Parts: sequence; structure tokens; C-alpha cells
Amino acid sequence: MYKTVSLHTLGCKLNYSETSSMAKQFQNNGIEIREFGEKTDIFVLNTCTVTNNADRECKQIIRSVIRNNPDTYVIVTGCYAQLQPGEISSIEGVDLILGTNEKFKLFDYIDNFETESLSCFGKKQKADIFVSPLDEGNYVGEAFSSDVDSRTRAFLKIQDGCDYNCSFCTIPLARGRSRSLEIGKVIESAQKIIDSGYKEIILTGVNTGDYNFTESGKRYKLIDVLYRLEKLDIKRIRISSIEPNLLSDDIIALVNSSDKFCNHFHIPLQHGDADILKMMRRRYNTDFFHDLIHKLSERVSDVGIGIDVIVGFPGETEKHFENTYNFLNSLPISYLHVFSYSERRNTFAVTLDGKVEVKDRKTRSSVLRNLSNKKRHEFYTSHTGKKAEVLFETGRDGMIEGWTTNYIRVKSEYKKEYENNILPARLTEASGSKFVKGIVE
Repeated sequence: MYKTVSLHTLGCKLNYSETSSMAKQFQNNGIEIREFGEKTDIFVLNTCTVTNNADRECKQIIRSVIRNNPDTYVIVTGCYAQLQPGEISSIEGVDLILGTNEKFKLFDYIDNFETESLSCFGKKQKADIFVSPLDEGNYVGEAFSSDVDSRTRAFLKIQDGCDYNCSFCTIPLARGRSRSLEIGKVIESAQKIIDSGYKEIILTGVNTGDYNFTESGKRYKLIDVLYRLEKLDIKRIRISSIEPNLLSDDIIALVNSSDKFCNHFHIPLQHGDADILKMMRRRYNTDFFHDLIHKLSERVSDVGIGIDVIVGFPGETEKHFENTYNFLNSLPISYLHVFSYSERRNTFAVTLDGKVEVKDRKTRSSVLRNLSNKKRHEFYTSHTGKKAEVLFETGRDGMIEGWTTNYIRVKSEYKKEYENNILPARLTEASGSKFVKGIVE
């Protein structure tokens, strides 16, 4: 019988929560979870397809695992598997390809799983593919981190899919339309996370702010989920990412007034030039985004703000990029996540003229990453000398690190009792943009 499995995740926090859900399926069936890289009877790769690099990394990992352990039963799932199962099946040694919905019922698709051994089962000549269309039904696979993980912060999936039509993005194709987990199940999952000893819950989804669930004639939005979660015995609640047009005044007010919600927002901008932003088909303009960031800075004490931005979108000139740089530099933000535009099949953007050379995309990405380092260092430095509550995670090389509510990475001298505890620390010195030294008091 199959006795061991390793799982590996690429991509977003949502993928991590779903990998955890798959790990629980194996664990509930008596199969031991081992670290990625160990030789195991089964290997599962939960894929991403947001960029060409993500696709390439998926294929590299699959080939590497098969080369090092040719007898392992290889399962590939996730967004890349949903969109391009044929490409994955062309890799010799892949046994099973599961789409976005199928991953939550993977034991339904593994042949003779409980009775066959590796030696008698053998490798398949060609992978079995189970990928269903996503335009049917309202299914939301439940997913949350729990005791199969070593994390101190747990991801809780409350929403899946996306109804937006951004011109560069394939995620709606890979994930389907926007749909939300029943609010009762959200609270049940959150309670399971709390019972497992986690101190922080991170709400995640493809478009988390678009949470929308109707039950008995009552419509629940994200703010209703937040009100319910606040009543639970949890130390921290963090929103992983939220679209700017969905970050309402009610949410801002609740975060500011409650001691449970983290004063940290991660908000996609994607571009700081008005014309390019319009070409991207985003649901706001630069004026709206400018006002929102300043509103957060004014209303939420010591708020940390991260921003997603894409460089090299078709038609982006040096002037457009300069506008983006100046716009970002003017905002009171604490860091950037910078992505180089990647051509994606079946998107509107790939049909546009004005392709930006790859070398220019890399150069512009480097410039914005330097700006991010500058912003983060300024943000970290502005908090030195202050006290902050730090959720410490794991220790290494005599040091332990953790996170403040506003997403400052803090390192302190290691003590075992610090692990998975929220402790007051004085922030003493910023080490560039990497972390702030802290002394537990």
C-alpha cells in the first residue's frame, strides 16, 4: 500500500490553504506526510499559472521529482493543471492530473488506492486527466491550514473564483466565477483553526473582498464575516489581499477599532499610469487609489500597506513607467510586490501592440524592487524605538523571527517559549529592508 506522501505548493496563499486541505485527506487515510524532497510513495504538486515562469517552474519540479524518484505516483493539480492538462500529460512519469474542483476529492480519482502497492501498480504509460468545466455549479472546496502544518499563522479560504475581467489575467479561467463559502462553514473552519492552537487567521481567496453569500434571504458580505470572526477567541485576524474598490469604509473602521484585526492591508494597484491602468481593465483609477491609500494612512494607526504592481504591460513606454514610479514613490506605503508582465494565452492583453522587451521588463522590475526596499526600510525605521506585539514563529541559528500586526518582520534572540506566542517586544534597529531587531520585554 501507499504509505507516504509529500506535497509542494506554488503560487498564492490560497494554494497553500488548499494544499493543506489535500494533506488532511492523506492524513485521514493513514498516509504519512513527509517533507518535499524526501522520497515518498506519492508526490502532489499544487500548481500556479499566473506567469510563464510559474508554468516553467511546475514542469521543472515535476521532472526533477520523477528523475530522483522514478517510482513515485505523481499527482499534478491546481491552476496550471486546470488550464493546460495536455502540456502536463506530455511529461513522462505523471500519473494523475486533477482540475480545480477535483483536488478536493482526490481519493475518488486514484486507481485502487487502498489495495495496490507501488510494485504491482506500476507507473502509467499516460496520465489520467480529470478536469471539469468551471462554469457549472456553486462549489467551493473548503480549505484551511491546521495541525498538519508547522505554521503559526493559518490560512482560511472563504472565497474562490473571480468575476473580474482584467485584460492580463487567466485566473478566472483557472478558478471559475466568484463564489463564497457558507458563512456558517467559515466560522466552523475558523474555530477548528483556533482549536489547533493557531494565534492568527489569514483570510484568503481569489478575490477575498468579493465575498457574497445568501442564506434564508439574507445576504452576507465580507464585513459580515469579519463581525462574526471578531466574536471568536482568536488573537489576530488578517485579510490577505483585497481589491481597492472593495475595501469599504466599514471594513476600515472595524480594523481600526478592533484589537483583533491586523492594521495591515495588501492592495493590488497593478499600474500607476492612468492610461495603462485603463488598458488593464481595472475597476478604479489612480485618483481613487491615491485617495484610498491616504485614507488608510490617516484612519488606521501605524498601518502597513503593501501594493502589487506589474511592469512591462503592452504599450508601456518609459513615460508610463516613470509615472508609475513617481506615483508609487508619493504614496505612504510600506512595500511592493513587483511582477513582470507575462503573456498569457486567452487574454485580451496578449493581442495588444507595443510589446515591451524582456530586458526592459527586468530593468523596470529591478527599479521598483529597489523602491520597495527603500519604502520598507523607511517603514521599519519609523517604528524603531516603539513597542509592538510580535507573533513569533520558528527559531534558527540562535534567532527567532515573527511578525507584528502591521507586517514588520522582527528577529530576536531565540528562546523556546517564544514559539507560537504573541509577546511584547521593543523594536531597536532596522537591518536594511529585511527585518527589525527586537528585544522581548
